[in-house]
Amino acid sequence: NLSYRGYCDCGTCECDEGWFGGTCQFQEECRVSGKKSRELCKNQQGVVCSNRGTCNCGSCMCDNDDGKSLVTGRFCECDDSECLDEDIGEVCGGHGQCYCGNCYCAAGWHGDKCEFQCDISPWESKRRCTSPDGKICSNRGTCVCGECTCYDVDPSGDWGDIHGDTCECDERNCHATYDRYTDDFCSGHGQCNCGRCDCQEGWTGKKCDHPMSCLQSLESSLKKCRGASNLPCYGRGQCLCGHCSCHPPDSRVYGKNCECDDRQCEDITGDVCGGHGYCSCGRCICEEGWFGKLCQFPRSCNMSDALSKEVCESDDGVLCSGKGSCHCGKCICSPKDWWVSGEYCECDDRECDKHDGLICTGNGVCNCGNCDCWDGWTGNACEIWVGAEY
Repeated sequence: NLSYRGYCDCGTCECDEGWFGGTCQFQEECRVSGKKSRELCKNQQGVVCSNRGTCNCGSCMCDNDDGKSLVTGRFCECDDSECLDEDIGEVCGGHGQCYCGNCYCAAGWHGDKCEFQCDISPWESKRRCTSPDGKICSNRGTCVCGECTCYDVDPSGDWGDIHGDTCECDERNCHATYDRYTDDFCSGHGQCNCGRCDCQEGWTGKKCDHPMSCLQSLESSLKKCRGASNLPCYGRGQCLCGHCSCHPPDSRVYGKNCECDDRQCEDITGDVCGGHGYCSCGRCICEEGWFGKLCQFPRSCNMSDALSKEVCESDDGVLCSGKGSCHCGKCICSPKDWWVSGEYCECDDRECDKHDGLICTGNGVCNCGNCDCWDGWTGNACEIWVGAEY
């Protein structure tokens, strides 16, 4: 807090003794070990100060040799030169504020660099962008001067589509989870109209995935396919007349209701149970001396408790962000709160995108609020199949 390190005089910080920097954020005398300091300066990818600065007592001093202070952020991860309007030399055209390389425009201005002026009032702009359910661009786009720009959920442009004047139509709703492997809408048995399936004769169901020739009712079929899950085939296969066909058909997803997913035993690099165990129906059975969801923690180590706790402290001095315990220099996040993750238990996996009710659509792992997709998958929620056709 600046009030404990100096005072502000006409927009300039006058630092107390022992502190320096534009906001008095750096200590002249450091009481943190070099190793601890470097750990505190690492970004999510493990790079010290994002290779754009130097580490000083656990805080990053960003490289700004040009004097413009365009490299910012806790880990120097932000390049505010992206906000610079080169034509006039102003950040965000002089009509907005730059935060981590993105311009947030003042009322009446829009554009990547706030270079365009809007000729309607903010209230009229909001009114035009409000969808029938009362949400701005249906929470699927951004409103610019009364027009919605819908999110591009598929950069490849050949799957998925959000459209409509207020982004009210989401064609992804016409794809069943197992249909990620095809370009067929409505299971290939109907037509998608603004995110709703109109089924061909002989087919029924929300996504036209139930043949009317089946002797079981749709409800009975889905109930048999759900098993102990809330989703048919655990969201990993196709339910057809009470029977599940699991996907992807490469032996890692199996079981009567596709309840076993051995991909859950892999980290994003493909290592199974950290090399310290084996996978059984999507759960790691660890070798003696190891534990954890992916057998990533050794039961004993040569590290003292004091050193272990020092490594587990986040930059604010709190052990594992107050959401876990420390063991051998690694944070073990509270199992009661499944969404807590990260090196220091600082992440909230509830922030990861979902599709069909599944985090990362079951086709990747949540890494600090972002989906890391397994091979063959892409998209914000790993909902787009780009691998080989089956």
